[in-house]
Amino acid sequence: VQLQASGGGLVQAGGSLRLSCAASGRTFSNYVMGWFRQAPGKEREFVATINWSGSSTAYADSVKGRFTISRDNAKNTVYLQMNSLKPEDTAVYYCATTVKYSGVTVTQTRYDYWGQGTLVTVSS
Repeated sequence: VQLQASGGGLVQAGGSLRLSCAASGRTFSNYVMGWFRQAPGKEREFVATINWSGSSTAYADSVKGRFTISRDNAKNTVYLQMNSLKPEDTAVYYCATTVKYSGVTVTQTRYDYWGQGTLVTVSS
């Protein structure tokens, strides 16, 4: 599976961005997808996850109510809509997928394939 994340950039606090992650190589629609992020000097952390159909999602408490994960299986793409961005959201954002687990999972080690990351910078 190859994952290509895009959509990062510089935005002012309170603004919005939409990240995309395009998948190729396997049947995308079968798999759980997740977004993670790594801020400078910090460990990578869970952001959001979505099951194969989009019927189940989970979010980190820090982004709940501001971020929305969705997917379009016809386009082999998962999205992360980020609203009301804060400077503490500044990070490299990674998409990932697991081929072993069918339910949403927040555990990084359960994800098998990772994209290259896209940088989101939120200025105050």
